Amino acid sequence: MRITKKLIIVGTGIVALVAGGGAAYAATAAAAPKVTAEKAMEIAHEQVPGAWVSELDYDRRGTRPDVWEIELAKGSVRHEVDVDAATGKVTEHGTKRADDDGDRDDD
Repeated sequence: MRITKKLIIVGTGIVALVAGGGAAYAATAAAAPKVTAEKAMEIAHEQVPGAWVSELDYDRRGTRPDVWEIELAKGSVRHEVDVDAATGKVTEHGTKRADDDGDRDDD
């Protein structure tokens, strides 16, 4: 009987740890960014006036700050702008030609 009681106690402890860990994860996963998607697009448009947004993604980066990744198109140039989801600062801004997809049939 003692072995059974010990197994039940250990089993209960494991279930409590798993349930507690799941609740802790759910609490952190539900945190919304301080900068909204609309505000991030406004900030990106300030960087590239006259462009249109072709893609918008929210990227949770773990130990690094979360960012809104925004791809804009203006003419034949694609702009990729990362906006910090907490501060609204532009953390990265890169450009490339819209037809520069790595294949050689664009000649």
